[in-house]
Amino acid sequence: MVRKSHFDPQRVREEIAIAAARMIAEDGLDYATAKRKAARQVVGESRVAGEWLPDNDQIEEEIREYQSLFQGDSQPALLRRLRCVAVDWMERLAPFNPYLTGAVLGGTAGEHSDIHLQVFCDNPKEVAIYFLNADIQYDVSETRHFAGRGYVETLSFLWRPTNEGREAEPVGLHVALYETDDLRGAVRADARGRTARANLQAVQTLLDGSDVAPTTN
Repeated sequence: MVRKSHFDPQRVREEIAIAAARMIAEDGLDYATAKRKAARQVVGESRVAGEWLPDNDQIEEEIREYQSLFQGDSQPALLRRLRCVAVDWMERLAPFNPYLTGAVLGGTAGEHSDIHLQVFCDNPKEVAIYFLNADIQYDVSETRHFAGRGYVETLSFLWRPTNEGREAEPVGLHVALYETDDLRGAVRADARGRTARANLQAVQTLLDGSDVAPTTN
């Protein structure tokens, strides 16, 4: 095994980020799995100290670069389709104050990406009742609370847009159920001005091609 002391940490992080980005863009791997596999590919180990690993922002930038170079003809249309489905479901779930998050909001979504929504209401169980009344068959799982306070119930299902044929691939949707109080307080933007979630109006603005940044509340 090659000793890591022979490597330049910055270069190793770059190589891991590039390899992980390719796995995410091509195979739909999640960030943690892609980072682990990329580290093993680059360094020869699955367990690598944090100083050798890129953060998610660095990987995301490499995903954008990869998509621009190798998926420029297909990724924008895939992203638009996912955002259209997201807007459709956010309109349906309007009584529950829905927000979009994840790669579909960030713009790096591709053919393997699902739509991740967060809803905020006084009684999250009403969302499950809505799905039952709409004859939507869903699976129940848990998602880590965005503020790190345990986990929240998440309803997941496959959906094929009504304006598409039977041959179209269905889209995966995941709806995380939050209490109304979880929405209090503004969502802080990162160093690049991006926010972790966006409401219906902001997503529609993105879909319309505006450069206006998403609003958070």
